[in-house]
Amino acid sequence: MIPVPTERTSAGDPARTLQLLWRESAPGAKRGPRRGLSIDAVVDAAINIADSEGLDAVTMRRLADELGVVPMTVYTYIPGKAELLDLMLDAAYARMPRTDTAGHPWRYRVTAIAQENKDLFERHRWAAAVSTTRPPLGPGQMAKYEHELAALAGLGLDDVEMDDCLTYLLSFVQACARASADARAARHDSAMTDEQWWQVNAPLLARVFDENAYPTAARVGAAAGAAHGGAYNPDHAYAFGLQRVLDAFAVLIDRRAAAGGARGRPTSS
Repeated sequence: MIPVPTERTSAGDPARTLQLLWRESAPGAKRGPRRGLSIDAVVDAAINIADSEGLDAVTMRRLADELGVVPMTVYTYIPGKAELLDLMLDAAYARMPRTDTAGHPWRYRVTAIAQENKDLFERHRWAAAVSTTRPPLGPGQMAKYEHELAALAGLGLDDVEMDDCLTYLLSFVQACARASADARAARHDSAMTDEQWWQVNAPLLARVFDENAYPTAARVGAAAGAAHGGAYNPDHAYAFGLQRVLDAFAVLIDRRAAAGGARGRPTSS
């Protein structure tokens, strides 16, 4: 079971968060006192810390140290970490390279969207662990959503189906990114590759595992382990899974095309 993320977007004050995301001043709000400092500078510093040390390292005190100010100065720009997280993720979304896929087949377009998000999680590994079931509704998020929906346009899907397909695709990519992070952590903590770990533990497994009791598991597990160099290969899992996602979309798209064609045919008398 994948652990429930402890960090989630839209966990702060919604009115203040939206004002910050869209850079609108709150009624009666004062501008930050530090000349040369800005919301963007605070967000950039937070992203740099998270990229190098993880999201847990991002605290208002650490940000203040990084920016050369006292902690209360940071609070005059951003009220807390919940609002800061939304700003960080929205900034990451805004800076994502966006592939021009106009005129390409839909499988190419959808694959490009998946790859863009995979690359995002590689650049900002902390982002994969953040729950976005309530997304930050900032300019970066909205530009990302608009761009990604274009990959599913003109396929005969209705608006809800377009959103459903995109949600399914992005959930798949995020799950793969989390699993890849788990694999990296396992290698780091054990100081061994998967292949080395299995070699070390093979004698113990041979003593306790009865191949005759689990013949299918023994055969398939051995074949998969030999093919992937271990029980799990993140790159293979992503490549294989993405093709299955595309195949599932094809069934829906073909079904909608067939229904549209049937509606367009004249009925027999």
